[in-house]
Amino acid sequence: MISRPKVYFFFEGITISLKNRARIKEIVELIFKKEKKKLNHVSYIFCTDKALLSINKKYLNHSYYTDVISFDLSEDQERIWGEVYISIDRVRENAEIFNIPFSKELRKVIFHGALHLCGYKDKQASEKKKMQKKEDFYLALF
Repeated sequence: MISRPKVYFFFEGITISLKNRARIKEIVELIFKKEKKKLNHVSYIFCTDKALLSINKKYLNHSYYTDVISFDLSEDQERIWGEVYISIDRVRENAEIFNIPFSKELRKVIFHGALHLCGYKDKQASEKKKMQKKEDFYLALF
């Protein structure tokens, strides 16, 4: 049986080189498998700060920049269907701030979005710590 693709990448108003796409998709699918969640479909939309700020204001009533927003669009708990919006501007700036390669920061944010869809949160310090530990684990598998 051939499995159909479950992870999709879209680019809205930006152009970037996304290297190792197949491997990134494999790790995203692995995240759902290891976290014991069934993935139906996840779309990653790479966009600008301006676009993500607009989404943040419209849907979350937040008026600040962020690097990633995940939306769980699942109709039931059986299979996850989601969208993950990523600001390339934020990822680029964060990579500079943390002095790491852009590609590594981008993978971290991609995995972070998947972890949100798996139910992980990052508002409290303890949640952030757990999320970072998971991100590091999946980055190491890459």
